[in-house]
Amino acid sequence: MSLSSPDRKLLATSALFVVSQANIARVLGSTALTVGTVQTTFSASKYRKILDNLGPAELSRYREHYYWDMFHPLTFAVALRAGARALDHHRPLSPVVRRALLTAPVVAAAGDYAENITGLYLLDHRDKITDERVRAASTISVTKWTLAVGCLAYLSQGFLRIWAQAGIRRLRRTR
Repeated sequence: MSLSSPDRKLLATSALFVVSQANIARVLGSTALTVGTVQTTFSASKYRKILDNLGPAELSRYREHYYWDMFHPLTFAVALRAGARALDHHRPLSPVVRRALLTAPVVAAAGDYAENITGLYLLDHRDKITDERVRAASTISVTKWTLAVGCLAYLSQGFLRIWAQAGIRRLRRTR
């Protein structure tokens, strides 16, 4: 099975995403788990406590990750959209599913940008951390994750079927 143009675009954009993700993990270091905790916290007091428990070096790493994370949503949106196009190339999708798979990553990326801007703002304006702001940011974050992971899951099951069918065909030819 040779690689089509959509397959090559998917591989290139996925590689860019992985490099971006690895860089963010490198920048965060030991504070990586803090990101997930902050993104899923719905309480202002817990949000403040998480930030207050970071030492100066950890706080610096946490702040720095936001700057790298201003590029990262673009990488995952482009990769997921490339995945939708590649899957559609191999197994035509219904117009509704295709539109959903092309729209959801853009909405998720927009949410990630909103979350990043809010996180940076609250990092420097702790007095502005309120339950309403934290709930809004966390709702956006959870929605972002749901859309992005949902797309990835749909694309993964679609490609697994294609690869399994290709493997079965290959096995049948060798008999």
